[in-house]
Amino acid sequence: MNDLLITNGTVIDGTGQDRFIGDISIKDGVITGVGSNLGKASRTINADGRLVTPGFVDVHTHYDGQVTWDPYLTPSTFHGVTTAIFGNCGVGFAPVRKSDIGYLINLMEGVEDIPGSVLSEGVQFNWESFPEYLDVLNSSPKAIDIGAQVPHAPLRFYVMGERGSDHTAIPTEVEIKSMGRLLEEALNAGALGFTTSRTTKHLSRDGQNTPSLSAGDIELRGLAESMKRAGKGIIEVNSDFGPGEFEIMRMASEVSGRPLSILLLQTNNSPDLWRQTRDQIHLARSQGLSVNGQVGCRPIVIIMGLETTINPFSTHPRWIEMSALSPEERLTKLRHDPTLRHDLVHKIPDDEHTRRIKEWLPKTFLMHKGFDYEPSPEDSICEIAKRRGLEPLEIALEGMLKNDGKGLLAHTFENYFDGDLEVIRDMLLDEGTIMGLGDGGAHVCTVCDEGAPTYLLSHWGRDRTRGPTIPLEFLIKKHTSVSAKGYGLSDRGMIKTGLKADINIINYERLALLDAEIVYDLPAGGRRLIQRARGYNHTFVSGIEIIHQDEQTGNLPGHLLR
Repeated sequence: MNDLLITNGTVIDGTGQDRFIGDISIKDGVITGVGSNLGKASRTINADGRLVTPGFVDVHTHYDGQVTWDPYLTPSTFHGVTTAIFGNCGVGFAPVRKSDIGYLINLMEGVEDIPGSVLSEGVQFNWESFPEYLDVLNSSPKAIDIGAQVPHAPLRFYVMGERGSDHTAIPTEVEIKSMGRLLEEALNAGALGFTTSRTTKHLSRDGQNTPSLSAGDIELRGLAESMKRAGKGIIEVNSDFGPGEFEIMRMASEVSGRPLSILLLQTNNSPDLWRQTRDQIHLARSQGLSVNGQVGCRPIVIIMGLETTINPFSTHPRWIEMSALSPEERLTKLRHDPTLRHDLVHKIPDDEHTRRIKEWLPKTFLMHKGFDYEPSPEDSICEIAKRRGLEPLEIALEGMLKNDGKGLLAHTFENYFDGDLEVIRDMLLDEGTIMGLGDGGAHVCTVCDEGAPTYLLSHWGRDRTRGPTIPLEFLIKKHTSVSAKGYGLSDRGMIKTGLKADINIINYERLALLDAEIVYDLPAGGRRLIQRARGYNHTFVSGIEIIHQDEQTGNLPGHLLR
C-alpha cells in the first residue's frame, strides 16, 4: 500500500511538457507512480482543480546562520521551496577560528544586511572546519533539504589571517595550496560547491571591500585545481563583470572541469552589460562548457519604511534625534509634531545618502495593498508629487505613516531600468539561465525577494498586464528541474516515478503574495521583512507534509545534501 495518493490533480511535472489530469502515488519518500489506477494509500488527497507541481529548488539563499535556529527557513518554505542552497556570494561561516568569528559576522552584516547582534546570539559557532560545519547542520532537524557551499572569504581569512581581509593582498604559493586543500576536504565531505564575490557592492559593515573582490588568476587557478582533484562541486560567482571578469571565471571552470553559475541582472549604471555577459555565457555553452546565469523574476526592490534598515530620512538630524525611541513612540511624535514633519521634508541634509535618495525617488513607489512589482512609472512617488503639487519626500513620509506607521516604499533598484519587466522576461526565457536571485535569509530589513516562486507563477503565469505572460509549464520547469539540474541534483525537480517526492499542491486561482511586513522574530529581538503567500494547500518533502493550507505542520523531514 502507498503512503500517499494524490488524485485528479492538474499535474505540471517540471519537464516543460503539457499539463495533464492524473494521480501520483508515493511510498517511503519516493514517487512510485504517475497516471491512474495506482492502488490504495494510507492517505488520499483529492487534488481536483488544483495544480500539482514539483517542489521549488532555490539555489541562491543566505541561510548560513538562520538554518541553525530556524528549521523552517522562513519565509522560503511558505512559497513552496523544498530545497535551499546557501553559502553563496563568497560569504559564510566556515571554516572559522573562534578568534575570527567577529570578522565573519562583520562581513555578513555588511554584505547581506543580517544584524551582527542577531548572528552573535543566534549562531553558536560550534565548529571550526567546513566538514564540522556540515556535521552540525546534519545533526539538527529541518523542514526542507539544504545544501551548503564553501565561501571564498572565510577560506581566505582562515588561511591568510588579517591579510586575507584585504582583497589586494596576494596569497603565497603555500597559502594557495592550503586553501585548495581545505576546499577539496570540504567538497569531499559534502559541500556542493565553491562561491566567490567580485562586486564592489559587497562591503563589510565597516566599509571594506569583500576579500575576494580582486583575487587573481593564480589564486583562482589553485582553487580550481583542487575542485578538479575532488571532481565535485559547482562554482558560483557574483561579479560586476567588467573587462576580463568573465574570462577569469571561465578559466576557473575550464581548469576545474566544474559547472559555473553567474548572477545575471541589469544595473542602472550599465543597463546593457548583462547582455554582453549573457552572450559570453552562450558562447561558452556552445563550446561545451557548463555555464548558466542566475536570474530573478522581479526587480531587486529596496524596501523602506519607518522601521526598516534605511529610509529617505535615515541620516536626517531630526530622524537621528528619535533613534532611542520605540517604533510606537516615534510614530506618535511624527503624527503630532508638524514642525518635525516639515523639517524632515524641507530641511534636508546635503549628504551622500540624501543625494542617493533623490536619485532613487523617480523609481520609488508606494507599496499599497497587493503591490504590483511591475508598477507603471507614472505611479512613482515623483509623479504623484507632481500631480498633487507636493514635494516627493512629503509623499514618501505620508506613505510610510500609513497603516499605523507600517507603510512601505519600494525602490526598483535593479532589473527595472526601462520601467517594466521586459528585460526580466528575456532573462527568464533564455535557455542559459536558471532561477537564482531570491536571496532568502539575507538583506533581512532591506530586501524581501524570497517570495520569488509565488510571484513567478502568479505574475508571469496569470496576472501580468503590461506585457505577455509565460506558460506555466515553462515557469515551473524553470524553478524545479532546471534549477536542480544546474546544481547537479538529479533526484528531484520533476514528478516522475523513482524521483524524490517533493511536491506542491496549489490552489492557483487563489495563489498570491501577501503584503510584506516587518516582524521582530529574529534572535536578540532582531527585525526582518517577511512576505508570506496564499494558495499552498499542501507542500510535501520526501512525501511528508510540511505546509498545510499555508501553515506549518511542524514536520521536519528535511536532510542535508552532501
